[in-house]
Amino acid sequence: MDMPEVAPPADRPILGMGMRIVSATGFAIMAAFLKAASQRGAGTIEMLFYRSAGALPLVFLWAAFGPGIRSLGTRRPAAHLTRSAIGLTTMFFTFGALSLLPLGEATTITYTAPVFSTILSAVLLHEAIGARRWAAVVTGFAGMLLVVQPGGGNGLSPVGVAMALTAALGQSAVMITLRQIGKTEATSAIVFWFTTFCSLVGAAFLPFFGHIHDATTFAFLIGGGLFGGIAQIAMTSSLRYAPVSAVVPFDYLQILWATAIGWAIFASPASATTLAGAALITASGVYTAYREGRRGQEPKQAFAPPEG
Repeated sequence: MDMPEVAPPADRPILGMGMRIVSATGFAIMAAFLKAASQRGAGTIEMLFYRSAGALPLVFLWAAFGPGIRSLGTRRPAAHLTRSAIGLTTMFFTFGALSLLPLGEATTITYTAPVFSTILSAVLLHEAIGARRWAAVVTGFAGMLLVVQPGGGNGLSPVGVAMALTAALGQSAVMITLRQIGKTEATSAIVFWFTTFCSLVGAAFLPFFGHIHDATTFAFLIGGGLFGGIAQIAMTSSLRYAPVSAVVPFDYLQILWATAIGWAIFASPASATTLAGAALITASGVYTAYREGRRGQEPKQAFAPPEG
């Protein structure tokens, strides 16, 4: 049986943090490219396909020249299929929200995933959740309410908000599956088979939902895939040099970058309530990651950024 690659000691935290900053920046640029493509007529299925297919060669080369091709082997194809199906669905809703909401708000809402993950861990895995972690859940939920404003005072698309929240819930389910599959499967295998699965499904639906676009739109789609692949590799590689609890705070830079890009490029500045909500969501997520680290619960990619 092919065993997961053994990561070297996490004794280079600065490098790990730096790679996580690259990851957060790459995911923000990816989202900006795909948002721009959606404004030029690209659909969600197209974004899903180009995001996955554009990243696949990079992921394969990373595995080939890193842990090696043998690390892609698995004897748990059903587990990969389940993880990939959940991740694919999550990615669909993530990109759907991205096309309907301002970049900053779409990114912020999907970062409530650790809130749902804590709840699912208690319900499905029967993990003991202490008072302080429940307080983090309440804090994150309050931040989400500030951004969403259920009464509709923020003018956001209700469908877009629903898709972003569904994406966050889906990402929390991905976190749970990664806790399980990451115990026996190599990280490179998890990333490769997920990317391959999404590419194949996207290709199957592309003849029905794809369109002919101009060169600029195709460039945005391909750019989204390339930056998504770079970000995915940087995020995964960061865990070889630093523990999850040390690098996760840098994931939330994506909210900052997305908000700045939304204001500078898409002329959609975030409101004061969105910024306040983002601060609460960030505090909740960082504290939850910290508590997980203190409890020794640091499985690979347990706090991965939203699928996409």
